[in-house]
Amino acid sequence: MHSITFPAFRFVASRLSPAGPKARLSILIFHRVLPEADPLFPRETTVETFDAQMRLLKSVFNILPLPEAATRLQAGTLPARAASITFDDGYADNLTHVLPILQKHGLHATFFIATSYLNGGRMFNDTVIESIRRSPHTQLDLSDLGLGIHDLGSNAAKAEAIGKILPQVKYLRLDVRETTVAELTARAGVDRLPDDLMMTTAQLKQLHAAGMEIGGHTHRHPILARLDHAEAQAEIAAGKVWLEETLGDRVRLFAYPNGKPGTDYLPEQANIVRTLGFDAAVSTQRGVSTTRSDMYQLRRFTPWDTNPTTYALRLVRNLTER
Repeated sequence: MHSITFPAFRFVASRLSPAGPKARLSILIFHRVLPEADPLFPRETTVETFDAQMRLLKSVFNILPLPEAATRLQAGTLPARAASITFDDGYADNLTHVLPILQKHGLHATFFIATSYLNGGRMFNDTVIESIRRSPHTQLDLSDLGLGIHDLGSNAAKAEAIGKILPQVKYLRLDVRETTVAELTARAGVDRLPDDLMMTTAQLKQLHAAGMEIGGHTHRHPILARLDHAEAQAEIAAGKVWLEETLGDRVRLFAYPNGKPGTDYLPEQANIVRTLGFDAAVSTQRGVSTTRSDMYQLRRFTPWDTNPTTYALRLVRNLTER
């Protein structure tokens, strides 16, 4: 991406998302920002691309902290072209790479934290990714686990294997997910995996002290729709309580793990979030939110383009989906 502005995109975005009661709120999702391109996932956001994206985003949209944006959405007082930035999970690079870029551009973001994985933990998806990345084998047989047989002979093959395995593993029960992923690591022939992918408590406090919003994302990142009422409530509440006790501040916002309405969480879980005292919650349903939107199912979206024109165009097109 290059440092350019797009008056035409601002004009169209203003027409689609005017100030006031007819405003449409765009909420962007990110997870990680890497120092350089990942050989397995070359489209993953890097420091260079994120810096360019923030410069472009700021040139087209009015970026607001999500708590303010949610409040003003309800009140019908959003500015034209309103947008907010969010990050999910709690990766350490959110502090080391993301925060300096946000500060450089004078921007604010909300970081949704899965609390179980801080302080040396590792999310199940990263265990799968890093096990396959580091595997010395050219094939991985997981057929007895219901996960197929996979070629690991190249980076492209490894990326394909990860893309097939993760969607199946993420929907397993939490206990089964843990044992399945541990077995995958053993069969991949990997003894050591990184233990510094997620933030420490000290890093989380540093992010919070810098003025960034910290939100809940459950404790162990389960698929809430697969849990009963008590289990879902316990997962959501555990993350909120831990964050509030650790940071000494109220946690106002929540993000549903994986986040697809009807598949990953259900209306009754949105009601749990409401009763636990959150002010608003976000899904991963693409599109924008309006004054008519459910404040506990706000939409989010992330363009994946590296070309600045198509990136801006996709952001503007997203304004038509509500």
